[in-house]
Amino acid sequence: MSNYTVESTKVETSDGAKLHTRLFKPREETRNNLVVVLVHPYSILGGCQGLLKGIAAGLAEKGYKAVTFDMRGAGKSTGRASLTGFAEIKDVIAVCKWACENLSVDRILLVGSSAGAPIAGSAVDQIEQVVGYVSLGYPFGMFASILFGRHHKAILQFPKPKLFVMGTRDGFTSVKQLTNKLSSAAGRADTHLIEGASHFQMEGPDYDAQMVNLILEFIASLQ
Repeated sequence: MSNYTVESTKVETSDGAKLHTRLFKPREETRNNLVVVLVHPYSILGGCQGLLKGIAAGLAEKGYKAVTFDMRGAGKSTGRASLTGFAEIKDVIAVCKWACENLSVDRILLVGSSAGAPIAGSAVDQIEQVVGYVSLGYPFGMFASILFGRHHKAILQFPKPKLFVMGTRDGFTSVKQLTNKLSSAAGRADTHLIEGASHFQMEGPDYDAQMVNLILEFIASLQ
């Protein structure tokens, strides 16, 4: 038997979208007052909360509440996905608000995967409970910036601790592009490179355990 349970609920956004949301909850009550909210990859390319199930389950096994959700237009959520991810910022804010109101927590770690990273990054300064941010494969490259470039400013100016995880063979962002972008970042901006991993490969279950460990190490550094 696993050491966690999964509960499903619907969270409504400020503009009326209803988001299918899952809470991964440790069976034994923990004393930490932090929840990890995970934001999935690009809905238009098939991104959904199921891609983050392994990471959320791994965190719950280690004693942390974790929340995944389908952004508008994905999975069982209502509404329509947007091309540039700006409507989805409301989704992140709504889920974080729900978490604080219902889970007895006052600290949030926001984790965004692929296109979920810029979307989560644009929400950080609108959620006062966010104490840190983790990006898994932020698409900083030139082509991806056509869609997501306007998201960059918010996360680069965010003064709280940030961790950027990326494969060295990421097809959307080179190591040099990542380094150049983070050179102007405010506050603490750590990087962790995964040798030989490509962008979509890193989204797969083979890397879930490594992502969980990196997130746990980052949480420990926030204490």
